[in-house]
Amino acid sequence: MSTYRLNNLLAPAAVAVIGASPRPASLGRAVLENLRSAGFKGEIGVVNPRYPEIGGFKTVRSLADLSFVPDLIVITAPSRFVAKIVADAGERGVAGAIIISAEMGRGKGSYAEAANVAARKSGIRLLGPNCLGLMVPSSNLNASFAAHMPRRGHLALISQSGAIAAGMVDWAAVKDIGFSGIVSIGDQLDIDIADMLDYYAADIETRAILLYIEAITDARKFMSAARAAARVKPVVVVKSGRLAHGAQAAATHTGAFAGADAVYDAAFRRAGMLRVFDLRELFDCAETLGRVSAPRGKRVAILTNGGGIGVLAVDRLAELGGIPATLSKDVCDKLNATMPPSWSGSNPVDITGDADAERYATALATLLADPGNDAVLVMNVQTAMASPSEIAKSVIRLVGEERVRRAFFKPVFAVWVGVEDSVTHAFDAAGIPNYPTEDDAVRSIMNLVRYREAAQLLTEVPPSLPKEFEPDTESARLVIEKALVEGRSWLDPIEVGALFAAYQIPMVPTLAAPNADAAVAWAEPFLAQGVTVVVKVMSRDITHKSDVGGVVLNLTSAEAVRSAVVEILDRAAKLRPQARIDGVIVQPMIIRRKARELTVGIADDPTFGPVIAFGHGGTAVEIIDDRSLALPPLDLPLAHSLIARTRVSKLLQAYRDVPAVKDGVVALTLVKLSQMAADFPQIHELDINPLLADESGVVAIDARVMVRQAQRKFAGLGNTTFAVKPYPSEWERHLEVKDGWRVLARPLRPDDEPAIHAFLQHVTPEDLRLRFFAAMKEFSHAFIARLTQIDYARAMAFIAIDEATGETLGVVRIHSDSIYESGEYAILLRSDLKGKGLGWVLMKLIIEYARAEGLKYVCGQVLRENSAMLRMCRHLGFEAKADHSEPDILNVTLALTEESARAAARA
Repeated sequence: MSTYRLNNLLAPAAVAVIGASPRPASLGRAVLENLRSAGFKGEIGVVNPRYPEIGGFKTVRSLADLSFVPDLIVITAPSRFVAKIVADAGERGVAGAIIISAEMGRGKGSYAEAANVAARKSGIRLLGPNCLGLMVPSSNLNASFAAHMPRRGHLALISQSGAIAAGMVDWAAVKDIGFSGIVSIGDQLDIDIADMLDYYAADIETRAILLYIEAITDARKFMSAARAAARVKPVVVVKSGRLAHGAQAAATHTGAFAGADAVYDAAFRRAGMLRVFDLRELFDCAETLGRVSAPRGKRVAILTNGGGIGVLAVDRLAELGGIPATLSKDVCDKLNATMPPSWSGSNPVDITGDADAERYATALATLLADPGNDAVLVMNVQTAMASPSEIAKSVIRLVGEERVRRAFFKPVFAVWVGVEDSVTHAFDAAGIPNYPTEDDAVRSIMNLVRYREAAQLLTEVPPSLPKEFEPDTESARLVIEKALVEGRSWLDPIEVGALFAAYQIPMVPTLAAPNADAAVAWAEPFLAQGVTVVVKVMSRDITHKSDVGGVVLNLTSAEAVRSAVVEILDRAAKLRPQARIDGVIVQPMIIRRKARELTVGIADDPTFGPVIAFGHGGTAVEIIDDRSLALPPLDLPLAHSLIARTRVSKLLQAYRDVPAVKDGVVALTLVKLSQMAADFPQIHELDINPLLADESGVVAIDARVMVRQAQRKFAGLGNTTFAVKPYPSEWERHLEVKDGWRVLARPLRPDDEPAIHAFLQHVTPEDLRLRFFAAMKEFSHAFIARLTQIDYARAMAFIAIDEATGETLGVVRIHSDSIYESGEYAILLRSDLKGKGLGWVLMKLIIEYARAEGLKYVCGQVLRENSAMLRMCRHLGFEAKADHSEPDILNVTLALTEESARAAARA
């Protein structure tokens, strides 16, 4: 249900506690005391039929006896009473309930299911059960049993663990860091991580979001919300159980790669989230994000009075991918004029152990003014020759002055080793992130850099795929359906070759032979050309052929082939007597002495669906353990990013006498696999190992493909197995507007950004004002990126293209509300095309889409002066009503179902 009624839950006008007890150590009493001590301004009610008064509050016997209707109730009553309480609350019009109770059970017949059924009848939102509660400092709301109330700030914490949330509150109290909200979601009976991500993404008080995750239940909903949130603010996540659910026994190398935590890591990266690996890093991220913005680059200047700690910081920076800033001649000249001759002369800027407050301030001012760095790390090792606290005061004073003076102030980080708490508190009060060690500081700086890079990746414009890549999906479908009809899970080698040919993935010619005679017959044409051959055992039950001696290379004669086949079949039968052996496959020996052995493939994750794998190939693939994963769909930038996260990626470049691998060919192969997974959810596992890559291109040497009947995993139209909903090609339409004018209308893609820029040049300032309700003078890359990078799980936009000229003519879009009941539309046409019928056909298309998606209403806002739009809306059946808060705006609504039409008529 997403953000539906969450405002009432997190900013209630009145609260009631149900199940409070006079016992000092009880949950209900703790919640009640926290509500009071936080200074909640609204009414507080207490429901308990056994006691007339609890903690100074008069009680009532039931919710019906309260003199007011609370927006929020906190339930601490025994589990068996919760469903009845929820039902009563829904009847009274309560918006939300926090279920603190822990022993609710799961599944059919449980107390949790009964509570959820009761909530659905009235639309009341449920937080929990088995949760700490929630704290919203801006509302003076502490509806939890935490020991402390955090101060108001700009961080939101969403945690599946109540203990972690409580620990963050305690830590924040010491560090003087504030929160916009802390929400313990517990078992996620209703409100889940995705709902809270959507809420805090739109919350103007929240500058960054922190997550503690144990498991995701609805991957597509989570990915949709996470990607939307990460586009607008940092989202930092720590996940437990990294090693608890490693890869299980798998049928392919790719399957072995795709351990549960590795897939979560790929999901977080795809969403643009910043993953950290323990609570210490999460605390450090809170320390950093709560005080400074991300640097514009990763060049770091280090100022210190100790050479050793400076070198350690530089080493750690290099290990984590940062760049020690280079000091220009001008900067060195300035430092030479003000520093003692013994200063280091380079970065790290070691101003020697006797450096005092004035020397620190002078050096720091020079580094802050230097355009050659993006951030400054100031470190101090306590000595008897200068006061660390005085040095800290000078740094704090200078940073404060610089913040006032400069429009963009590069971030400053501090490490003061072995000093009293007063120095730390001074840095905290000044909003300067500070850490006990250089390692903590450098990790935090690089976490900010990683966030900025992830945010940039979300707005990159992918290049279009080569026009010659047009997969033959019909041929591929015949291959897969044949195997499924015959009840087979594995494609045979000939079928694998046909599947790859359909997707233009080069593969060594592969021929199947049931016996030695057939193998010799296939081999002889190759041998006659002087090409040696390879013979491999063919069995769907033998995962790795080399394990049974099932591969013989460099066969140069018919006799050698015959002998190899006999030996292979005999050896396989002895070592794997239960395996079904269908014969052998014969291939020409491909010798590319300078080729790199890679592995690529598709695996299926029970939570996130298909994942694409890339890594170092060969027989030692698991031992080398050099691989990375990504969630499809992939475009070329995402594929290049997937490759870059491996060590073998460096070998794709030229070195010594080895030419570079053909530019882009490996990335394009990964995109082809991604498209194959999108087109055929029946592919359960696919593994190419090795994929040889060199200056001439790529070729698959060995491959296995497992298929099964497609299983629905995520709601929505089209492909249902991707956690990130792929491009919905089924919605491409060829439309005739009038008089033979034909238009292609298709879903908008990220690579349409240049076309949208060109299109906007043909829209008058007046039409832009009518569309955006404000004057629009220019359109930045970031703005257009947000328009063109569509999350198809919650929105759709169609671009209209003239089939004759290829010019962009208009765009129509719709974005669903938080409960996927109604969608708000918007449309913009080239100004010279208004009144020619294009708007009419595009509006009919977006209405068709909304109806197919199961929405009940299409709505929009139209300026009263926009008479042409209002006239078209009325002809299409929209009803127009005044917006009482905005007299210049009319709200237009089209009911898509009979039920919604009746509801609209009643309203």
